[in-house]
Amino acid sequence: MDSDRRRRPTLDTVAAAVGVSRATVSNAYNRPDQLSSSLRERILETARSLGYAGPDPVARSLATRSSAAVGFMLPQGLSGAFSDPALSIVLDGLAQTVDGHDHSLVLMPGDSTGGPRPSIVSRAQADVMVAYSLPDSAPALDAVAARGLPLVVIDQPVLPGSARVEVQDYTGTSAAAEHLLALGHLRFGVLTFALHPDGVSGPVSHERRSAVPFRVSRDRLGGYLDTLAKAGVEPDNVPVWEARGSDRELGRLGARWLLTRTPRPSALLCTSDQLAFGALQAARDLTLTVPGDISVVGFDDVPEAAYSDPPLTTVRQPLADKGRRAGELALKLLAGGRPPRPTRLDVSLVERASTAPRT
Repeated sequence: MDSDRRRRPTLDTVAAAVGVSRATVSNAYNRPDQLSSSLRERILETARSLGYAGPDPVARSLATRSSAAVGFMLPQGLSGAFSDPALSIVLDGLAQTVDGHDHSLVLMPGDSTGGPRPSIVSRAQADVMVAYSLPDSAPALDAVAARGLPLVVIDQPVLPGSARVEVQDYTGTSAAAEHLLALGHLRFGVLTFALHPDGVSGPVSHERRSAVPFRVSRDRLGGYLDTLAKAGVEPDNVPVWEARGSDRELGRLGARWLLTRTPRPSALLCTSDQLAFGALQAARDLTLTVPGDISVVGFDDVPEAAYSDPPLTTVRQPLADKGRRAGELALKLLAGGRPPRPTRLDVSLVERASTAPRT
C-alpha cells in the first residue's frame, strides 16, 4: 500500500479514478476539442489532486515523432550571442511569433566551426531548424540535412531548398560608403566582424579577404570596398581589421589599430553598431573627436545608436521583422508547407552626428 502511494501517477491512474478510458484522459491534454468542457475539467481536476502533471513530453515526442519545437542554431556561444543586441532583437521577434502556437524554442550554441556541433543537432528534439548567420560549410547544416528537417536560414548561408530571410547587406554598406565619399572623405579604415570562423582577430590580408565563407561578411565588406574602388580609392590601400565577434571591446581594439595608421583614416566603416560603439570609445582614448577628427558609421541601428555619444550614423535593418518573418516561415514549414522564395528586406541609411564633412 505504501509503495503504491509513492508510485508516480500515470495516465491509467487518472483514467481509473475518473472512470473513463485512457484515450479520453489523453484527449483532455492533447485534443481538448474532443471532450465536453465539464468532462475535461473533471479529468484535469482529478489529475491535479493525484499529482499527475500531464503526459511526458519526451515520451509523447517519441510516440508522435514530433516535438513541436523550433531549433535555433547560433554561430557562437550563448554568452556571446546574448551580448549582441542585434541578435537579441531578431530572436525576440522569432520568439514572439512562435509564442501562442504551442511550440518551444531550443537554442543550440555554436563553436569554432561557426555553428552547433553536429552531435547536438542530431539529438535535438526539434521539428524545424532555424540557422542564424552560419558559414557556408558549417557541419551543423549537414546534420540538419541528414535528419531531413526543414530549414529556415536567417541571413546566411544561401542553401537551395531552404527558406531564407535576409537583408540588403551589400546595398546598405554601399550607401554608407557613398555618404562618406559625398562628405569628401578619401582615407578610410574598415572594422569588420568575423570573416572566418577560426576566432582570429587582427589586420586582414588580401588572401583572407578573398575567401570569406560568411555571406553577410562578404557582402558588407564588399559593399564598402567596391564602392570605394568605383570612386578611385584602391581597396588594397584601405586597412581592414577583423574582430572575431560583434563586440564593442573588440571594436575598440581594432579601431585603435586603424586610427594609429599613417596616414590616419578620416572615416571608419564598421559592419555592426557594436563595433562602431567600440570605435567611438577608441577615438576618445586617442583624444580624437567624432566627427571633427574622424567620422564613424555602423550597421544595424540598434536602439542605443540614437543615444550614443555622438549619435551614430548607421544602416538600419528591420531586426525584429527579420525574426518575425523567420518565425512565420518556421510555422509554415511545421504545418507541411513548401519553402517559399527568399525574403529580402530593405535597409536604409540613418544620418546622425557621427559623420561630417572632411576638414
